[in-house]
Amino acid sequence: MKSLIGAGAGFAAASAGACQRNATLDVELESTLGQPLTGASLNSAFADVGRAPTPQQYASSYNNFYEFGGSKNIWSSAQALPTDPWRLEVTGLVKKPATYDLDDLTQRFTLEERIYRFRCVEAWAMVVPWIGFPMKALMAAVEPTPAAKFVRFSSYYDPQVCPGPGLSLRNLPWPYTEGLTVAEMANDLAFFAVGVYGRTLPKQHGAPIRMVVPWKYGFKGAKSIVKIDFVAEQPATYWNTLAPNEYKFEANVEPEVPHPRWSQAKERLVGESTSLFTWEEQPTVIYNGYGEYVAGLYG
Repeated sequence: MKSLIGAGAGFAAASAGACQRNATLDVELESTLGQPLTGASLNSAFADVGRAPTPQQYASSYNNFYEFGGSKNIWSSAQALPTDPWRLEVTGLVKKPATYDLDDLTQRFTLEERIYRFRCVEAWAMVVPWIGFPMKALMAAVEPTPAAKFVRFSSYYDPQVCPGPGLSLRNLPWPYTEGLTVAEMANDLAFFAVGVYGRTLPKQHGAPIRMVVPWKYGFKGAKSIVKIDFVAEQPATYWNTLAPNEYKFEANVEPEVPHPRWSQAKERLVGESTSLFTWEEQPTVIYNGYGEYVAGLYG
């Protein structure tokens, strides 16, 4: 059975450790993994995180995408996401508002590959080779005004397409929104991903474009973005609206600050087993190991 590892630079060695899964699952999952995305060179500054990338069959079949369900096994249902045509509107407090289509997202900005740690507030972790472009490249194109202090990212939502997480006893604040400060968005690490593992971004990862902010918990990475607004005031965000005591706006990885219901001092590395309790465990690192880039943002 063939490995589901992509062909992009920087992570081929991970295929040596790829484990076999059910043959039917592998064939079905393979069909969701996007098309080859060429021309993106590996950024050497973000090539080594101290461990091998997570094999793609695990990273692409263990996903959070609340619009398509509350479990991690949403990769199949997420295929209902319509991605062509696509429009990404950038507006608000900018001098040059713009709208980008599907081709623009892979052709208007210089693409590169970056291998980043990925850390969930639920205390599991991966290493993922993303393809995309720095957020500051888009900022340079639209030119935020001095009045812009925050950025709001809105995800695709259509109640006829997105079933949500199932039974809920309260109204959920759709569409999914996330936010950063303008300074966070301008940071060297902040990234828009349009691909992963050498291919275009699969729908379960948030095709065709998603946020990647590796020093923060994963829920900050809004998927399937349709609108970016530069605003003067801190925007409401999805999880911070639902449970502000559990999901802070900043959402930085801080091992000494526990979630109200569990510790953040350790994390488990997603792997072969379907049970997170059997995955390798390791200590969590402040800012997910990216303190040299971001600590100055927070005094």
